[in-house]
Amino acid sequence: MNDNGRGRSIRDVLLWALIIAVPLGWLILTLPEVLPKNDPTIPISQVAADVERGDVRALTVQGDSVEVLYTDGQTAESQKESGQSIVNELKNQGVTTEKLSTVTIEVVPQSFWSSIGIWIWLLPIAFIVGAILLMSRQAPVQGNTDQTLSFLKSRARKISADRPKVRFDDVAGVDEAKQELHEVVDFLRSPTRFTAVGARIPKGVLLIGPPGTGKTLLARAVAGEAGVPFFSISGSEFVELFVGVGASRVRDLFDQAKRNAPCIIFVDEIDAVGRQRGFGIGGGHDEREQTLNQILVEMDGFDKQTNVVVIAATNRPDVLDPALLRPGRFDRRVVLDAPDVGGRRSIIKIHSRNKPLAPDVDLDRLASETAGFCGADLENLMNEGAILAARSGRQVITDADLEEAVDRVLAGPQRRSRLIGPREKLITAYHEAGHAVSAHWLASVDKVHKITVVPRGISGGHTRLLNLSDRQLWSRSQLMDNLTFILGGMAAEALIFGETTTGPGSDLEHATDIARRMVCSYGMSENLGPMVLGHFEGYGVHAKEVGDRVISDTTATMIDREVRRLVTNALNHARQLLEEHRETLDRIAQTLIQQETLQGELLQRMLNGEEIGDVGGGRRTTDSPPSAPRVFPNRPGAAA
Repeated sequence: MNDNGRGRSIRDVLLWALIIAVPLGWLILTLPEVLPKNDPTIPISQVAADVERGDVRALTVQGDSVEVLYTDGQTAESQKESGQSIVNELKNQGVTTEKLSTVTIEVVPQSFWSSIGIWIWLLPIAFIVGAILLMSRQAPVQGNTDQTLSFLKSRARKISADRPKVRFDDVAGVDEAKQELHEVVDFLRSPTRFTAVGARIPKGVLLIGPPGTGKTLLARAVAGEAGVPFFSISGSEFVELFVGVGASRVRDLFDQAKRNAPCIIFVDEIDAVGRQRGFGIGGGHDEREQTLNQILVEMDGFDKQTNVVVIAATNRPDVLDPALLRPGRFDRRVVLDAPDVGGRRSIIKIHSRNKPLAPDVDLDRLASETAGFCGADLENLMNEGAILAARSGRQVITDADLEEAVDRVLAGPQRRSRLIGPREKLITAYHEAGHAVSAHWLASVDKVHKITVVPRGISGGHTRLLNLSDRQLWSRSQLMDNLTFILGGMAAEALIFGETTTGPGSDLEHATDIARRMVCSYGMSENLGPMVLGHFEGYGVHAKEVGDRVISDTTATMIDREVRRLVTNALNHARQLLEEHRETLDRIAQTLIQQETLQGELLQRMLNGEEIGDVGGGRRTTDSPPSAPRVFPNRPGAAA
């Protein structure tokens, strides 16, 4: 919650506390005075008769009320005539002077509460009514967002033009997207240059891309370059329990934007409110659809002269309503994807500006190691490197810190406390060596950069490749080589130990997914031919087939048989490679048991068959129950 919202909440709580506390305190003070007492009430003639008999000890007079105290300790209440003294009143009733002299008479001044009578009860009621009238006058009015009933107002956070700005120079890896948005910046700076020739700038720009690719950062950069106010809000903040609140907030947001025009409205995760209509409750009149209808009207209604640009971000453009995507609303769609090696190099340089780097740090190699990383991943990587350097008490970030940071982002922190038995460590070493040897002798697989048997997260080790170039198109032979590399660990286990463990489970899942895509999406099956037989979303371990497969049972059987054939062929090819280079496989596995991690030039020399002296080292292991040592990291360029 922002400061304004917190301040409004505190004021609301204080107001209601005052409304409750004042009448309650008033009643507590006045209740003893105004409530009738439990003493019986008797006429003044009865009091006179009791005084004459000598049964009365004392009389206490307060105003017109008379409290009677009898000789036996009992009390009673009575009322005298207004304006008369109690003595004259009793003498008029026939009481003699001798009898009156035996009675103690005390006159007490009348209390303030008793004097105002019924007004004691009317004042709290008047106070509550006045408070309600005051709240009614303070109800939200057009353009006033600092009032008590503010739930109808927009929750957008305004970033003024004089705040610290994000520039296009602070955004890297999305050069094409920045070029598309330069026109928006030019329009906000000098709109007359466009309107003079009859041009109309797009009112809406939709940023599409996976999480972490810089959609929000790019929108802030547009506002920073243009030097205009920036309103930021999430799509979920429009939708509330009460119908009509979301539409009211949309109206208020655009009213604020028009008063601050030219400006930018940024709606993050617009799919929360912009989903396709027609599936709502009550024939399409639910809160979300009314909110969407109001957004559509505000973006392209009768008012065409506003200099307000709406930028929205989503990673689910397929679920958006078609009316949002038509010309006049979100005219442009800018796609942001994971950066290539050049983009990653630029992003790393941006996030290393304020970080002292040691001379041995190679940012170009680091960019090659991080294929598939988005901008948020790279920022996290550099931050992890700085944390590791600070933890070790160093003033600069070394290459070893960044290497460790890459592994932490890929597979999690090291689990040095886990004691691994000799048998499990041997299996893991041969598994990773199988990946490395297979990759080295496959022409389409990238260069092996690092293998390790150090447990990280829930994995027991991993193999990392050095991506010298980012591949966008894959041929059938390249995909088959990739399958062979992925199954190299399983083939090594079967070759050396005569059986496999639970370790290659995630490898098999990844390989099966690639094979099924080859058959169903890419038409790379010789038996089934060039046909699309399924639709997939996602990538790697988390990819899944979506939608109904409109295929026969016979075709489904053929697909399963073809997928099995591709995976089996890749596994057999991996085993054949390992049998041909068995000596290299054994040497790398044995060295890996001692050293735990092999990388760089030393690993390349061993893969080429060079004899390496004793490297020694390694940590003590102890027997422990066998477990699943690895999970395949869901990143290109890494294998478990």
